Amino acid sequence: MLLDNSMTKQAYIEDCEVCCNPIQVKVKFVNSELIDFQADSIEQ
Repeated sequence: MLLDNSMTKQAYIEDCEVCCNPIQVKVKFVNSELIDFQADSIEQ
């Protein structure tokens, strides 16, 4: 999974590369450094 550090806070949904189920991803960057990462399965 590639993360874009151009925005300090992000929340988006991405499909799992293995099983194709959706995953909610939340990330936070400070000075281009990742300080928080959360990934939760959204099973359907």
